[in-house]
Amino acid sequence: MEKVPFGNTGLDVSVLGFGSAPIGYLNADQERATAILNLLLDSGVNLFDTGASYPGSEAMIGKALGHRRDEIVVVSKCGGKLPDLEEAMWTPAIVTKTVDRSLKNLGMEYLDVMLLHSCDLKVLKEGGLIEPLVRAREAGKIKYLGYSGDNEAAAYAAGLDEVAVIETSINIVDQVNVEKVLPMCRARNLGVLAKRPIANAAWKDISTQQGLYKTYAKTYTDRLAKMNLKPADLGFTDADWTEIALRFTLSQRGVHSALIGTQNIENARANIAIAKKGPLSEDVQQKIRDAFAAADPNGQWTGQT
Repeated sequence: MEKVPFGNTGLDVSVLGFGSAPIGYLNADQERATAILNLLLDSGVNLFDTGASYPGSEAMIGKALGHRRDEIVVVSKCGGKLPDLEEAMWTPAIVTKTVDRSLKNLGMEYLDVMLLHSCDLKVLKEGGLIEPLVRAREAGKIKYLGYSGDNEAAAYAAGLDEVAVIETSINIVDQVNVEKVLPMCRARNLGVLAKRPIANAAWKDISTQQGLYKTYAKTYTDRLAKMNLKPADLGFTDADWTEIALRFTLSQRGVHSALIGTQNIENARANIAIAKKGPLSEDVQQKIRDAFAAADPNGQWTGQT
């Protein structure tokens, strides 16, 4: 698995990373999570993304990979309300306590990256949330800080001096951040994580989606239908949707790692094989960009937080 410099952090990360929301929200058991996480690491994937609000996911990563801490880059997220903490969301107190909570759940002495988890632009501009992360960095609890989110908020966060990492939605049906967020990230040499690179499998019948993804995927499913994009037009078959989607995200200049999330070990193997194929041709990328622009001529499709 190819590894690239993660912006100006000094870390090297695999071009494919793992996003742990599904193992949290879809109630994966520890045995399954351990098998998938170790398969990924053994295959060269070294970036593992989690979040304080993903039920049980931090603990599962810690139990599965804690003994291999020096091989991995761990990213978590904070700022939202948590059931076991009294502090209000988007306050310095909740940020500070969540850092400690995450370290305890992971069983680790430090996090490589801690991100503010999708607070809106107003909250970011009011300030106060970066400072507790800076203090955590100074205390050695985290190495770098950043922001996970989309649209104007992500663009604003990318311009903040202390921010070193941005995580944002980039995929075949979510292209706004390619123009809105990535240019600032490239200009400042920030580390960039692309979430939802497979577009929540928007080509699937919505009735086959699991759990909350039945609702979560609907926006992307509707967008893909309006784009009228056919694999045959791109030189692929209907069986290649995952490859088209993942390689499109990996083709975007400034993206360092695309975060796949799965509970299925065979899907993990398939994603690893796809990532090794590298970017799509410029011609195929342009066709996907053109289909997106034609389906949304007035620019109404925002990045999905």
